[in-house]
Amino acid sequence: MKHKLIGLALAAALATGFSSASFAESVSDVNSRSVLVTVDQAKVFRVSRPAGTIIIGNPAIVDATIQDDQTLILTGRSFGVTNLIVLDGNGDAIIDQPVVVKASETNTVRIYRRDSRATLACSPVCEPTLTIGDDNAAFNFASGQIQARNQLSQSNSN
Repeated sequence: MKHKLIGLALAAALATGFSSASFAESVSDVNSRSVLVTVDQAKVFRVSRPAGTIIIGNPAIVDATIQDDQTLILTGRSFGVTNLIVLDGNGDAIIDQPVVVKASETNTVRIYRRDSRATLACSPVCEPTLTIGDDNAAFNFASGQIQARNQLSQSNSN
């Protein structure tokens, strides 16, 4: 899947007049400057001076919570690329960087059956997990079980 996406991105770049060399350089440049966050995980992000304003290009991809005036907590919401801008009290940029949100690769197994995919979290026993991009049936099955379990625990606590 990853190779298909890179291939599609390269094809799109070539179709719009970019050379493969300039495309590779621009991808490498973005990757070297990017803040890397994993879906469903939080990352501590510190800035060099007190922040006045935090701007996230697409909060559906990453969310920022202010811990204190120099510490943010970034949480990956969905795969993708967006940007993070942090301004000081005078409106001057402290940070203006791309944020890349990727899938967790740690203790996971992806099962492909033709064009469908299911993801299991394995530690050490493998169990279904909710992962964006999985087949609708696998995602809905795991989601339904999680919701049912949560409802049972809520009704038992009342």
